[in-house]
Amino acid sequence: MILPNQLTALRIILTPVFLFLFISEDPFYKQLSLAVFFIAAITDWYDGWLARKFNYITASGKFLDPLADKILTSTAFFAFVYLDVLELWMVLIIVIRDFLITFLRFYADIKNMSITTIRSAKWKTFFQMAFIYYLLCVYVIKTVDWIYEGNEKIFTSLTNPDYIYYSMLFITLFTLWTGIEYLVKNIKLIKSIFSFET
Repeated sequence: MILPNQLTALRIILTPVFLFLFISEDPFYKQLSLAVFFIAAITDWYDGWLARKFNYITASGKFLDPLADKILTSTAFFAFVYLDVLELWMVLIIVIRDFLITFLRFYADIKNMSITTIRSAKWKTFFQMAFIYYLLCVYVIKTVDWIYEGNEKIFTSLTNPDYIYYSMLFITLFTLWTGIEYLVKNIKLIKSIFSFET
């Protein structure tokens, strides 16, 4: 358990803590959940930086790091489903696609093969994270009375159901497209990975 892997494990441990705090009815807990999410997100950047700088790259780390990311983001999406902010079917498409590609890349590594990355996947991650941060910040800041009071109309606009729905729809469709693009660009490799020929 080198330091980057410890940070990855910490991110996984912080995820249920974030969930418990965020779906709580207590405004203080909700506000604390935002700090927990930020800390978890920072560990993602820091463990990646450590791994690259000191060459702390292990097979378990290559699998656990992206898996921890997917666990964190998926939990955030499901939390908003629980709060009736997001549609379940959209979140399911995103989560299934992300975990499918993550396990596919890991299985390819086991076979000493490499899945070709696609540029659109980085945009997918950016859109997902930006939207999660947006929702978290808006819905948490709403619980801060001295900020919310007098700015009700602003927060009503920021949490407009139509805006959130169509933003999430775009992210869902874009995520699905990147998954299809991954499979199409790597179809020959995927066939060879799962081939039973010796």
